[in-house]
Amino acid sequence: MKTKIYLVFISLLSVFSLKAQISDSSINVLKFSIHYSIHTPSADMAKRFGFSSMIGGSLDYKLKSNWSFGLDASYLFGGNIKDSSSIFSEIMTETGYIINQYGEYATFSLSERGFYAGANISKLIPVLGPNKNSGILINIGGGLLQHHIHIENKDNNAPPILGDYKKGYDKLSNGFSVKEFIGYQYLDNKGLINFYLGFEFYQAFTMSRRDYDFNLMGYDNTKRKDFLSGFRFGWIIPVYTKAPDKYYFY
Repeated sequence: MKTKIYLVFISLLSVFSLKAQISDSSINVLKFSIHYSIHTPSADMAKRFGFSSMIGGSLDYKLKSNWSFGLDASYLFGGNIKDSSSIFSEIMTETGYIINQYGEYATFSLSERGFYAGANISKLIPVLGPNKNSGILINIGGGLLQHHIHIENKDNNAPPILGDYKKGYDKLSNGFSVKEFIGYQYLDNKGLINFYLGFEFYQAFTMSRRDYDFNLMGYDNTKRKDFLSGFRFGWIIPVYTKAPDKYYFY
């Protein structure tokens, strides 16, 4: 038992020692990051939603050449729905309420939900950093962007906005999206502080994925342009897969 504990301790010590290297050159790095971003919508997106946020993670592999490739996934959410009263215009009373199964006013809320998932390639320009693995980061990628109106009925007692009926109002849409990012990446010599921050942009070309839209009384075949632009911050957990030519331990 003591031998196993000792081996685990040695393994952990090796990992932390590797992270403590000061690099004199650009090296291969596997980067896992957790990120948060806030966006302003434009084009068709702005007609339906207001400010939104994303939280997610990414996995990238940086080569010695400072080119990187990886995967990115984010959960999209927001609380500002434009012209929310018109969404249920067909089932609301004249005073703007939905009646539940008990003949009372139903309590409900609307919010934005969705996600982005895709792949990307990036280039690092090593300037203004403690080593050649830090600098200006330029990233471009492509993937799927999806969004919908999340309808929540307290106590689930309003049949017109429950189950399959809810799908007729939620405006579920998705499609191919291009994504760009430009910012700054910092990888600490001692491996303690590693992050990136900058501006990102999405240009998604989406369509409704519901068979029937109650507001239109039919299928919505509109081709949408859903754009997002905003600020993104990510915390990086680097794994140095190969030691640099020169390094030191602290």
